Amino acid sequence: MAKTEHTPMMKQYLSIKEDYPDCFLFYRLGDFYELFFEDANRVAQILELTLTSRNKNSDVQVPMCGVPYHSAQRYINKLIDLGYKVAICEQVEDPKTTKGMVKREVVQVVTPGTVMEESAMGDKTNTYIGAILDQDGQYSLAYADLSTGEIQVTCLDDYQEVITEVGALQIKELVFLQGKLVGLQEDLTKRFGLVISHLSDFNQDQESKDLYKAIQHPLNKSCLSLLLDYLRQTQKRSLDHLQVAQEYETSHYLIYGQEARRNLELTQSLKDGSKKGTLLWLLDESQTAMGGRMLKHWLDKPLINPQQIAKRQDIVANLLDHFIERSDLEDRLREVYDLERLAGRVAYGTVNAKDLVQLKESLQVIPQVKDLLTLMEDQDVWADLLDRLDPVPQVAQLIQEAIVDDPPLSITEGDMIKSGYNEELDQYLDAMVNGKQWIAKLQAKEREKTGIKNLKVGYNKVFGYYIEITKANLDLLEDDRYDRKQTLANAERFVTQELKEKEKLILEAEDKSKALSYELFLDIREKVKAHIKAIQDLAKAVAEIDVLQAFAKVSEKYNYVRPSYHTESQSVSIKEGRHPVVEKVMQEQQYVPNDVDLNDGQDILLITGPNMSGKSTYMRQLALTLIMGQMGCYVPAKSADLPIFDKVFTRIGAMDDLFGGQSTFMVEMNETNHALQNASSHSLLLFDEIGRGTATYDGMALAEAIIEYVHDEIGAKTLFSTHYHELTELEDRLDRLTNVHVGAEEEEGSLVFLHKVLSGPSDKSYGVQVAQLAGLPQPVIDRAGQVLNQLEAGKSKQVTSQPAESAEDQSKSEAQQLDLFAPEEELSMTNKHAEVIKQLQEAQIMNMTPIQALNFLNDLNQKLH
Repeated sequence: MAKTEHTPMMKQYLSIKEDYPDCFLFYRLGDFYELFFEDANRVAQILELTLTSRNKNSDVQVPMCGVPYHSAQRYINKLIDLGYKVAICEQVEDPKTTKGMVKREVVQVVTPGTVMEESAMGDKTNTYIGAILDQDGQYSLAYADLSTGEIQVTCLDDYQEVITEVGALQIKELVFLQGKLVGLQEDLTKRFGLVISHLSDFNQDQESKDLYKAIQHPLNKSCLSLLLDYLRQTQKRSLDHLQVAQEYETSHYLIYGQEARRNLELTQSLKDGSKKGTLLWLLDESQTAMGGRMLKHWLDKPLINPQQIAKRQDIVANLLDHFIERSDLEDRLREVYDLERLAGRVAYGTVNAKDLVQLKESLQVIPQVKDLLTLMEDQDVWADLLDRLDPVPQVAQLIQEAIVDDPPLSITEGDMIKSGYNEELDQYLDAMVNGKQWIAKLQAKEREKTGIKNLKVGYNKVFGYYIEITKANLDLLEDDRYDRKQTLANAERFVTQELKEKEKLILEAEDKSKALSYELFLDIREKVKAHIKAIQDLAKAVAEIDVLQAFAKVSEKYNYVRPSYHTESQSVSIKEGRHPVVEKVMQEQQYVPNDVDLNDGQDILLITGPNMSGKSTYMRQLALTLIMGQMGCYVPAKSADLPIFDKVFTRIGAMDDLFGGQSTFMVEMNETNHALQNASSHSLLLFDEIGRGTATYDGMALAEAIIEYVHDEIGAKTLFSTHYHELTELEDRLDRLTNVHVGAEEEEGSLVFLHKVLSGPSDKSYGVQVAQLAGLPQPVIDRAGQVLNQLEAGKSKQVTSQPAESAEDQSKSEAQQLDLFAPEEELSMTNKHAEVIKQLQEAQIMNMTPIQALNFLNDLNQKLH
């Protein structure tokens, strides 16, 4: 691709493209953004655009495609949504006053982590971009939401913590130093599909030093600099709306990893990945976009400080005591637009007049919100939030005085500034109004004088104002009355000297009014910009109120109770607890509640019972109850007395990791290992069917060893469900383990689930009965019953595909069997029997492949016959 072969314009394009090799370059040409070369080939395929070429008659043809600039945003959004980056290249000189090639520059790089366009973002979802640095075994993660200005930064002690935090935040894009942490980049990309970006170096911008003032850790400061440098380089505009970065420690919140987030379906359904059917779906009664995002944040980071939890609970209690005021509050909150993102667009320079009207209307609601809170005020529970509810009246008043109530979307076409705001603009508007009235009078006057009833005075951008007369009426027109201007198929257009003079006055007034209107709007925007921090602080307060009213609403709707907390022990007492999401989905059906009792001398519940009986639901409902409680919400139970948990670990469900090359069992062991390595005595462990992914004895041995380790070494509150009934004997030697089971009964050959957790172990697993409920063919069910009876009687050798033997034949067969495990003197051994036994004793079975083991058994079988 030799530059010397190209035109000056293509040389300019290639020069700019060199600086943005990982972006699609949208290069402005007139009314289009054009793409060339490989960019054109790829984008034409992705967006299904027509691919053409430039220099068709030349030896050097250039692939080319384009999109109209006025509708480019939807194409850009699609590319960003697919994980691509777009560099927008604009003309930065006026073509009318420039000789030669017009100068062009990239004015913004849009990436998956830096989208600001409203249509590309979810209202209640943050779009985070992050940066990661490491030093001496520590990692720093800084992240920001460019649309709201939020910035957070934290230090993480190990690799797995980084994975957990990035996954929890659902970060869209991560920035790394070139060549650093390559393995981590690959792992994060594989796990989460996020976009990776690089900088070769970074600098701390002294103009942004206020953003660092709350940061103490040196590594966090460096990581924040990396992130901010990337934002400055890509956005190329004011970022005044960025808020002071907040430093936090993950240990100050309840921690759970990706496996817990997935298994408990906190934000995404296991069924289809949607929000429906999740805890977030249940709790989201928020009325504002800010409230929806804060609810997700609280769900990601439940509290571990009892005083902070109690503070939220007190407000929920107050809201529950004031139903009428709470209903009015909900109505008022519904009138508040997204203050955070409106403030962001003001600073970013993308706000329009309609946005400012939304900002004004939102601010005007705040005094009403304050009045309602004052009516509910009880023991100062609202004091802090009331202090933070500043309605920023000067901004609301400015917009009220300056912007019309229903302005256009465009900020360059006028018609958005109120009459009376600016005297000069009023004069232009008056000239325009009077001029147009003069035009209307001219049309009436000329119709009367000429007698031509359909004479029309019109306007277009090319010819300006004109008098149009149809050809059928031309004979009624006096000679030389008008000057001919344009001939059409069915009419002639004329002008007069007077009309041309009036046109000049009107058009000058229009042009000047549009220009002045735009200047006034920019001035208003700058005045609003001076109050961005106050608007952002207000947005946070409104969001908190919104989340707390949502907690009150769901608590009342589903009859939740306020949990009590104690710190002197880790005992758990929940009476008639329920799974909140399952209960909501069931609707009219009656959910069967269950108690959870784990006192100080009781750490592990070993749960047995049939599949489909509710073991997993019972385990999950405990985790969801403690998460809801530590968020500050009421919980689904008749009563709940809880400790503060620090971490939640789950090992539930069968899932492989094809991308990571891990089997279901390996995933199971990895998740179990993560729990055992990181849990403390203040953690909650949920283990469902540990060991089922491997051979029976291997699985049973692992399950028993894991239970013993949790009991003896960790001491965490643990729910462990299993089908290995042999494990129930552990109750006799592990003093802090208790057997419970989920009840089921057989009635007239059918299995009935009681969904009730009862003391003691289950009598059996009812696997065949569950299979029958699933609709397996009856011959399969009958044969399974026969095989099960044989196995339970210790006659596993008779499990074949042949029909079952009669009792007489079976008795004979048993008498003929060779018991390899009977004492040697009881065996009526022949030489070949002794040889087979010797080979069995010497065989290294664990080192054989499955095929080798089968061949070995076949050889032994042949020797015995």
